[in-house]
Amino acid sequence: MTVRSGSPGWYLRRLSRMGPREIGGRVADTLRRRRWRAAPQACPEVTGARFTAVLPAGAADAVPPDAVKRLIADADRLMAGHAEFFGVTRDDLADPDWCLDPKTGRRAPWVHAFDVPYRDEDAVGDIKQIWEPSRHQYLTVLAAAYALTGDERYAERVAAHLRSWWAANAPLRGVHWTSGIELGIRLLSWVWIRRLLDGWPGAAALFEDNPVALNQIWHHQRWLAGFPSRGSSANNHVVAEAAGQFAAACAFGWFPSSARWRDRALRSLERQLRANTFASGLNRELATEYHGLVLELGLAAVAEADAAGVPVPAGVRLVLLRMTDALAAVVDDRLRPPRQGDADDGHGLVLDGTGTGRWGSLLATGEAVFGRLPWWPEVTGTDVRTPLLAALLRPYRADVSRPESRPAHFADAGLTVLRGPDGIWCRCDGGPHGFLSIAAHAHADALSVEVRQDGVDVLADPGTYCYHGQPEWRNYFRSTLGHNTLELDGADQSVSGGPFLWTRHARSQVLAADTSGALTGGTSRWCAEHDGYQGSAHRRQVELTAATRELRITDEVSGPRRAVRLAFHLGPAVTAELTGGRARLGWTHDGEERSAVLDLPGGLTWRAHRGESEPPLGWYSAGFGRKEPSTTLVGTGFTDGSAPSVRFTTVLAFRGRGA
Repeated sequence: MTVRSGSPGWYLRRLSRMGPREIGGRVADTLRRRRWRAAPQACPEVTGARFTAVLPAGAADAVPPDAVKRLIADADRLMAGHAEFFGVTRDDLADPDWCLDPKTGRRAPWVHAFDVPYRDEDAVGDIKQIWEPSRHQYLTVLAAAYALTGDERYAERVAAHLRSWWAANAPLRGVHWTSGIELGIRLLSWVWIRRLLDGWPGAAALFEDNPVALNQIWHHQRWLAGFPSRGSSANNHVVAEAAGQFAAACAFGWFPSSARWRDRALRSLERQLRANTFASGLNRELATEYHGLVLELGLAAVAEADAAGVPVPAGVRLVLLRMTDALAAVVDDRLRPPRQGDADDGHGLVLDGTGTGRWGSLLATGEAVFGRLPWWPEVTGTDVRTPLLAALLRPYRADVSRPESRPAHFADAGLTVLRGPDGIWCRCDGGPHGFLSIAAHAHADALSVEVRQDGVDVLADPGTYCYHGQPEWRNYFRSTLGHNTLELDGADQSVSGGPFLWTRHARSQVLAADTSGALTGGTSRWCAEHDGYQGSAHRRQVELTAATRELRITDEVSGPRRAVRLAFHLGPAVTAELTGGRARLGWTHDGEERSAVLDLPGGLTWRAHRGESEPPLGWYSAGFGRKEPSTTLVGTGFTDGSAPSVRFTTVLAFRGRGA
């Protein structure tokens, strides 16, 4: 049975995952909403406000020319009204309708914010399509274009859109006042817009001398102080809320409550960065894109502290350092990190044009702020954000322990990377199901593998595709069948209670992780098991042998007779010719033909699936809102309940480059 987000059944399951403290906090939130509705508050009068959090002189001169070129190309498309959000092309961005979902044609209702049913696509439309432009990150791109060229057309367009948005979205009215992460990211965008427009003669009149802007900034911060994410929702959302609140309180510190908001937000940021991050530096949600989002938000918040001269606890910078080192450790040869868990293309701060590598940009910023370690991969691309952020951030060279060699096994996160010759990269998943009691952004992917060669997906994690409104697709992309692992009796390893809710979590345990062998000409091994199938156990061993360029996957299932489906999802660039239990794989990389042979386990009947919709099978989502057909190989059969266990062995043999 499909449970929709926001349905009575979903709310009951959601309530069951809350503790007493969280329930008490949510009751207090409900009472606060009633008070706010009954007695609206006015922004206090502000006089003599000045914006001082400007970029240091010469900061813009450090931006490389090719990064400027990419930025200006995007800015000019925006000026012409063209943009793309989550696979939907928009040509109306010269004068946007802030409440329109262009995908469904629906408009969010103009009601009190506390009455907006934003989880209901039938009433509102695709909420992500509505919210994303109102994060105003496309306006930070236009503002950056002004800062780097001095062309006032960009500044004037930014001003026109801000005035339009402020007029159309009065405080506590409509869909843009319903989610704290949206308010937090929007505040961070406004801080950077004001900074980047500082040389424009109209900047002060747009912000500090504008009662409408002051009213919006004050109400955004009051909302964030009043309704923080809490308890089982204290994931990346609460980090975004704290980062945006802190940035605004530092840069727009013009209100009687600014100091209190700033101090409270900084305490929350320190606490939540620690809570959301393993000691190894990986994000606890085990959803890589949220690792990137949290790292971006943390760096941007610390930049505001340094610009304002606000002391930051050492623990904040230490967490960001460890997150950066962990990112450097897990990326492949093309600086692509694992595709693990949910991904919604969310960014904390956007200052770059299309074609800029997100992960290379983060590593470049990390190098500027923390210093690179000898084992870090080289970053060859350029970006706008790094030199501008680095101009504000104080270098952090504290005497702390950092890895002397590239980590490959993160025991606390259960993530292991096996590397071999010819750019072979294999990510093995033996970690927790997700973060907090609801594990909102987790997938049912225990013991899954993800294999690449030179950054090309060979055995791929299919991605996420959607969050709201399409439950059959949401369920598929986060299902066990939707990953390179083994399914029993047609059930997921963990039990879903709805789109962002898991009511039972499979527990995984890594039994062995020897990651050095394949790098020195031998064999690397990884072994783990999980308890997600009650009455049966699934154990998987992965071996990567350098001499033969072979990846051997052995699945062992114990327990009674069960129906089995073993899936291997190929990347969209990979073709497959399936004959019996052997698949010949081929793809082209940088103009060079590549190939591999996948010998599949006997005892199972193998079929290739591609682009099927009823039910979904054979798809790859490169980004949120986008999907394309890809080949999925599925073996079906049964375990032998009369034997203690049954094994299924898969061998992926890579041919040499150019073979």
